[in-house]
Amino acid sequence: MPRFSVVIPVFKVQGYLRECLDSVLGQSFRDVEVIVVDDCSPDSCGTIIDEYAARDERVKALHLPRNVGLGRARNAGLELARGDYVLFLDSDDCYTPGLLQALAARLDSVGDLDILAFDHVRTHWWGRGGRSQVADLIERAGTDVFRLEDRPEYVHLFLVAWNKAFRREFFLEQGLRYAPGLYEDAPVTHMAMVTAERIGCLNRIGVEYRQRRQGAITKTPGRKHFDIFEQYEGLFAFLAARPELAWAHSLLFERAVFHMLFVLKRPERVTVADRREFFHRTADFYTRHLPAGFALPEGGTGVYMRALAKRSYRAYQAAELADRVRKSGPNKILKARTRAGKRAYAGLYTAQRRRSLDPNLAVYSSYWDRLPSCNPLAVFDKARELAPQVHGVWVVRKELADQVPDGIDHVVRNSRRYWEVMARAKYFVNNVNFPDGIVKRPGQVHLQTHHGTPLKRMGLDQQAYPAAARGMDFDRLLERVDRWDLSVSSNQHSTKQWERAYPGAFESLDAGYPRNDRYYAAGAEDVAAVRARLGIAEGKTALLYAPTHRDYQQGWAPSFDLARLAGALGDDFVLLVRTHYFYDRTPQLSDLAEQATVIDVSRHPSVEDLCLAADALIADYSSVTFDYANLDRPIVIYADDWQIYSQVRGVTFDLLSGRPGDTPGAVATTEDELIDVFLSGRWHGPDAAALRGAFRERFCQYDDGHAAERVVRRFFLGQDAEPAIVPLAQRVPAPSPSLR
Repeated sequence: MPRFSVVIPVFKVQGYLRECLDSVLGQSFRDVEVIVVDDCSPDSCGTIIDEYAARDERVKALHLPRNVGLGRARNAGLELARGDYVLFLDSDDCYTPGLLQALAARLDSVGDLDILAFDHVRTHWWGRGGRSQVADLIERAGTDVFRLEDRPEYVHLFLVAWNKAFRREFFLEQGLRYAPGLYEDAPVTHMAMVTAERIGCLNRIGVEYRQRRQGAITKTPGRKHFDIFEQYEGLFAFLAARPELAWAHSLLFERAVFHMLFVLKRPERVTVADRREFFHRTADFYTRHLPAGFALPEGGTGVYMRALAKRSYRAYQAAELADRVRKSGPNKILKARTRAGKRAYAGLYTAQRRRSLDPNLAVYSSYWDRLPSCNPLAVFDKARELAPQVHGVWVVRKELADQVPDGIDHVVRNSRRYWEVMARAKYFVNNVNFPDGIVKRPGQVHLQTHHGTPLKRMGLDQQAYPAAARGMDFDRLLERVDRWDLSVSSNQHSTKQWERAYPGAFESLDAGYPRNDRYYAAGAEDVAAVRARLGIAEGKTALLYAPTHRDYQQGWAPSFDLARLAGALGDDFVLLVRTHYFYDRTPQLSDLAEQATVIDVSRHPSVEDLCLAADALIADYSSVTFDYANLDRPIVIYADDWQIYSQVRGVTFDLLSGRPGDTPGAVATTEDELIDVFLSGRWHGPDAAALRGAFRERFCQYDDGHAAERVVRRFFLGQDAEPAIVPLAQRVPAPSPSLR
């Protein structure tokens, strides 16, 4: 029988679940069972749970046949628990290191407790919070063991399931179970506290309580918040059945009403339309359960309770207004929302937004209004085939307008027609974000295609890396994220990273990257034609060198001597060099290209063409690595500054670990090693091929040549994202040009 049973109900938390499970299984105290309850989660949570259960015998996986909600999922896990103590942990939260060892030590020192409570810290999406509101209360408890009747102030301990270890036999003997619906923690916590004979506190932060920007039900307004009334009715039915708990009636009545008033005041829970009804439901509860001789508390809570006693919503509103004025201060000056002269287009854009939406108009943009390319271009092309009724218009910069290919309608950003299409289009497709000034109207839908698989840290994760976060306004970033409806992903790694780094209400569309369809549609003739256009002589082995941007560098310089590598490899090889689009052309590269030492492809409009033409890729930390893996051709990682890059920019996994799934092929960290990788043949040897195979399984998960069709059917046609994904073993990528 284990010392602790940790029950973790799981639903739609694939971006956080691994961190949660690792925080429990990585505890120094090992005598624990972890019961993970898959509440019929529609994402990859079930697969993650099974993965952990397969490799750690302490994990018990329970897959529920239908979604039952948090409370009943906890109950299902409780039925399997065999530990002396049971703890409940939410699947997007984490234990702090050493928590279980500290709990065990306290229990060993004071003997069995019915409840051992501990502290927590809120972890917001923008960073960690300060001390909890009950920190002083927990600290004052010291090593005392008490009953709530003797220490009634401890009724203020945070009303959740996950900040306490419950003696399992006590929990079961008292008949404690979580009811369906919201606020299920509150009645069970109160029932446990008033029936426990031995309560203790551990002055330690045990849980990192994640404050998710989106997805948390407590931040989703709606009728579900009326569940609080049924939950507290259950609590008072429990009290009524136990006369010995009469002492707790007034104590819990005040806490229940306070909790209802707390919910009522929050617009992120109770909508304006529902506030009056919610108030009257609270007044009903107040009248029905008012204890004899109850004394109103001091302060604002007492004022609000008087309004409840009178059943006067107007009195409640007056009290709320007075409270707001008091907090904001009588001398607060309201600031104007607009500045004179700002946004000269505002009048035009506003006028256009008064017109009806065009249901067959779509706006496209790539890389901050550069030329049509990447995933948006692949979606655009497929939409012309499958949804020809939708007219697509591209946004481009003025200096690039004359380079837009024939047959593609486009507008110059900030032009008169630009504001018209931005105001009236129903569909928006981008691989970055549209400008901050764009207002998302009701009925408009946004598709975020992204433009790579994230090795480096992105979005809010960049806050921990000052060089990467320089100049970023994270509040504005989140406002842009709020416009997304669908977020395209090519693998589960990306899906989880996007959901963590960009907390929003969008739906993940695990369809593959549309731009990578080209790698499966192209044949030998297409590959030969691309090579001919690039000037690659027949029989040459072409190596594409495509390094990424460094936040800590000004301008670009190659990480190795291009001329030396070209000379060492000889005439059988040709080196294609593709600099990142952030950088201007460099004289050094231009000189080498003029000398025919390399072929400069930095301004070539299609990265997909370059990948098709290349027999192998030399990459560092660029996302092109993940796309190129679809071709099942050799990849060499040249990483001379990995230590600096991973510390300054932050990374999501160790590209250089050599573990299957992490490293896509041979690795070099010095110029000499890079030359040797090719001269020795290791670049296309069996070890490199095995690593590449594992890398493809992990990162080419959904890329099968049909991604664009799945995206178009889902986004434009409202259909299921079909066809089904072709298994990796059955995919046939474009043939390699010279390697046989």
